[in-house]
Amino acid sequence: MLTVATWNINGVKARIDSLTRWLEECAPDVVCLQEIKSQDETFPGEAIERLGYNVATHGQKGFNGVALLSKRPLEDVTRRLPGDEADEHSRWIEATVSTDTGAVRVVSLYLPNGNPVERSPEPSGKFGYKLGWMDRMLTHAEALLANDEPIVLAGDYNVIPEPHDARHPDRWVEDALFQPESRSRHRALVNLGYLDAQRAVDRSDGIYTFWDYQAGAWQKNNGIRIDHIMLSPFAADRLEGVTVEKHTRGWSKPSDHVPVMVTLDV
Repeated sequence: MLTVATWNINGVKARIDSLTRWLEECAPDVVCLQEIKSQDETFPGEAIERLGYNVATHGQKGFNGVALLSKRPLEDVTRRLPGDEADEHSRWIEATVSTDTGAVRVVSLYLPNGNPVERSPEPSGKFGYKLGWMDRMLTHAEALLANDEPIVLAGDYNVIPEPHDARHPDRWVEDALFQPESRSRHRALVNLGYLDAQRAVDRSDGIYTFWDYQAGAWQKNNGIRIDHIMLSPFAADRLEGVTVEKHTRGWSKPSDHVPVMVTLDV
């Protein structure tokens, strides 16, 4: 079995104790981190490597940033989402993880938030950037399907796919995370053949991965599900289970996101 997790850590230096605690507790094989808010040279890799992980980062000072942690070697590491050389945001890193019976291509992605929503009359500003980024993601995700190996696209998608992925969907109707254009592009990823691992095993209400720090959202369970693990057909055929590590949101100085983890029979 191979366990692959995703976690928007919301500042790896600020939450290194929580990260190492969870790594020791859960011991996933591969971890996809987002919003590390750290440059590559200042990423606290030593504390993670002591736990037996290899580390690859695509960092950025102060915001954004993604990383891959793996108990197995990370091969053919690729940084940056193709399609726009002018895009300097660190939001994408992918690598191959080889097992005794095959290889898995794992991506850690941090999709743009997109707020505020601007249309004049076409989407523009941060919202236009979000949609353009998603279009590039779809192009690359389709290209990855040509590889003869399972593909795992894991990360903070900043998309609420369906109304039941929010405790109060009516509160999100003006937000970029719940706009028709964002949701339709997420469905396009599904239409390419990628499976939403969480919804493949559990379609019930009340499954959330993010609770805002404001207005007692955690205490009131006013959450949304925006952290997703999407599996190519080869990976989906190997899906054994999904867990949401909700308890980490109750830790001291938590991230506003919690880890999501899939188990694959590879």
